[in-house]
Amino acid sequence: MVALLDRVATVDTLEVASRRVLVRVDFNVPLTPEGQVSDDTRIREALPTIKLLIEKGARVVLASHLGRPKKGPEAKFSLAPAGERLAELLGQEIILTDDCIGDGAKKVVTDLREGRVALLENLRFHPEEEANDEGFARELARLCDIYVNDAFGAVHRAHASVDALPRAVPQRAAGLLLRRELEALGSLVQSAPKPYIAVLGGAKVSDKIEVIEALLARVDALLIGGAMANTFLAARGKPMGKSLVEGDKLATARDVLERAHARKVAIELPVDLVVAESVSASEGRVVDIESVGPNDMALDIGPKSVAAFSARLFGAKTVFWNGPMGLFEKAPFAAGSIGVARAIASSGGFTVVGGGDSVAAVHQAGLGEKFSHVSTGGGASLELLEGRKLPGVEALRQ
Repeated sequence: MVALLDRVATVDTLEVASRRVLVRVDFNVPLTPEGQVSDDTRIREALPTIKLLIEKGARVVLASHLGRPKKGPEAKFSLAPAGERLAELLGQEIILTDDCIGDGAKKVVTDLREGRVALLENLRFHPEEEANDEGFARELARLCDIYVNDAFGAVHRAHASVDALPRAVPQRAAGLLLRRELEALGSLVQSAPKPYIAVLGGAKVSDKIEVIEALLARVDALLIGGAMANTFLAARGKPMGKSLVEGDKLATARDVLERAHARKVAIELPVDLVVAESVSASEGRVVDIESVGPNDMALDIGPKSVAAFSARLFGAKTVFWNGPMGLFEKAPFAAGSIGVARAIASSGGFTVVGGGDSVAAVHQAGLGEKFSHVSTGGGASLELLEGRKLPGVEALRQ
């Protein structure tokens, strides 16, 4: 695999004083029903690049998407809450444009002083963004002299602000966050010390079959939890009651198990489960995998499984984790994810959390500082590990 940062400039090498620098950030943050930012992790992760540009006297223009608006501008998808939170974190006013292109946006950017920051309104208010429309990209290009991509969570999407726009701007670079993501995740593909263990969870085998296939060529062991494990257990003939099982992926699961055995890759599945009769249950009960009743739903891995996974993780030199071990958002079914997070954090190796819900589980456990790298992009991290080229990175190459 070509080194991910070959022929990609980084923002700290650029002369940016007085120049308009458009930074593609990922401010696709969760909002409360009242319209406040409920988790500002992605905004905080963008601060090093933004602060660097401010200190160097750039005129900083931020661009992002939020949510999935379907009919043009919708107030509930405005980036105003993200702009307000950024203003608090930076201690300076953030100017939000009424649109991401057009005369209003152009005037704001033209009037922007050195060291000040403007935030363009939601890129997805224009369908041309997701269509990777070159005309739309040219409109955005008129707002900048330099383009910087610092939105790792979006680099796997060939959208206008990620792909077509940087190709329309002669001077382009990766931000500090994007560089850090590519260095950390790239090491998992190119030079991971062994023993190398991957922990996969989440809902569906179908979402992760390609990354499983890629990992089988690199890892020493694969630990599988969450609803994904239900399908593997069912493929081994275990009773799963009313648990989520992908019936059309049983053959795929068996094939994975066979190929792992042929490659001498150990696959660990849960030996016990926390079950309940519905996801709204206020408590669960622990059963072994042979004792799941016809009305039971598996909603977490059990304590024996946590212990077995922890024993396997102890002493690992490299660990990659993507996907929770159960319905961790609900307290009765959080112990598996938190237990595995603790085991990974104390493994002593290079530890990477590959974005998505597993990041929330890490923060819920209060362990964010204990991991070597916590990624901001679930989909992007999986595609990188699969060996795919990321459009947003390819567009930066000179």
